Amino acid sequence: MNLDLSEFLSVSDKKGHFDVPIEMEKFQTKRTSNRIADKSLVSIDFRNCGKKKVHMDASFSVTIIFPCDRCLEDISREFKVDVNKDIDLNLTDEDRIEQLDEITYINETYLDVEKFVYNELLVNLPMKVLCKNDCKGICNRCGVNLNSQSCDCDTNELDPRMSKILDIFNNFKEV
Repeated sequence: MNLDLSEFLSVSDKKGHFDVPIEMEKFQTKRTSNRIADKSLVSIDFRNCGKKKVHMDASFSVTIIFPCDRCLEDISREFKVDVNKDIDLNLTDEDRIEQLDEITYINETYLDVEKFVYNELLVNLPMKVLCKNDCKGICNRCGVNLNSQSCDCDTNELDPRMSKILDIFNNFKEV
């Protein structure tokens, strides 16, 4: 959904409030696609600061279902996002690039709420999602979830650089 900010630019110190629904059902990146389990309305407050500058306060919460990075069990994470930004609508695309301004969700006087939510969630994503801090993961040989049961696989990991010397020892055992 796009919000038109031009009405705030016409009157000095004008304020406005919007409650906008989040329309996306999945949070999709280049690597993953995760289901959104729960989402709130995006609460946005605007205030005209003069000279085509707008102050924005926004807040929302989203619960996303992720697979655990170690055991692949589905877990849900809630993200509560609060944003306070001063937006300068005088800047051109070239000026934004030069100033390293990452506000890509504003086009002229329109605010793309879905793009805003996506960008804020992307910034708040953790590098690694675990079901618990001491998650044991899955066995790399048989694939069993080590959090729920143990397996009888050989856990001795040999350094591949030592494989030739292991072959020599095994040859001497046969003699």
